Amino acid sequence: MDLEDRFERTVAAEQRVEPRDWMPDGYRKTLIRQIAQHAHSEIIGMQPEGNWISRAPSLRRKAILLAKVQDEAGHGLYLYAATETLGADRGELTEKLISGRQKYSSIFNYPTLSYADVGVIGWLVDGAAICNQVPLCRTSYGPYARAMIRICKEESFHQRQGYELLLTMMSGTDAQRAMVQESVDRWWWPSLMMFGPPDAESSNTEQSMKWRIKRNTNDELRQKFVDMTVPQARELGVTLPDPELRWNAERGHHDFGQPDWDEFWQVVGGNGPTNAQRVEHRRKAHEDGEWVRAAAAAHAAKHVAREGVA
Repeated sequence: MDLEDRFERTVAAEQRVEPRDWMPDGYRKTLIRQIAQHAHSEIIGMQPEGNWISRAPSLRRKAILLAKVQDEAGHGLYLYAATETLGADRGELTEKLISGRQKYSSIFNYPTLSYADVGVIGWLVDGAAICNQVPLCRTSYGPYARAMIRICKEESFHQRQGYELLLTMMSGTDAQRAMVQESVDRWWWPSLMMFGPPDAESSNTEQSMKWRIKRNTNDELRQKFVDMTVPQARELGVTLPDPELRWNAERGHHDFGQPDWDEFWQVVGGNGPTNAQRVEHRRKAHEDGEWVRAAAAAHAAKHVAREGVA
């Protein structure tokens, strides 16, 4: 049995591929691209909510938001570490991000205009992330699958804290309820876009499904998200801004309208409301942190030298 046959049998048998195992170049490149994009999304995703840490309305809300943003940083680090097991260099991946050669989730190119956005991001954006990421706990590459287990547990907590914040606001004043509805109206369609383009326009899905990197198509996950979210919206007391949204008893799912895919491709292409701002902020943080990386490298070199003498 040659190496490629052994790899195909491993994947077909639902067994994990580990860093020591032979793998096709295409499989390795696809994983590096997908995991790096995921890591970039976690790091860039700290910005929209981080913008509200200093303006949270209470110490409790500030502590919750601060912890959540720190969680997102941790997710990025897990995922960059997973790419390193594939031979990628973390510094090169960061350079590709800030030079525009690698992407991150389109959702983080929308601004957070009110404090209700903090709750709606937790409910809708992290809810969509959970739908996307839970199947990745069964992805075929071992380090990625294991990283996703912890990430999904924390994302689930983020989704619940966002929903709890919105429940609190909806039991408040008319102005607070209006703020929540306005935020839902702005974030609903970008949240549906998080699952990527329709299956017919997704060039990577078919091969990723064969390699068991992806376990569900974009459209399957989008449908799951809508079915999960509609009863939550009803319980919350908000309206989802889709006139085509209705229960289809024959299919056993909700029918729903399509996002503006032209807008999606504009945002993916770098022309979203905050694309330039997000990348510039990340570039500045990377450059400002150069002295930290240099100090860490010097400390590590001294440690190695001492161990060598010993």
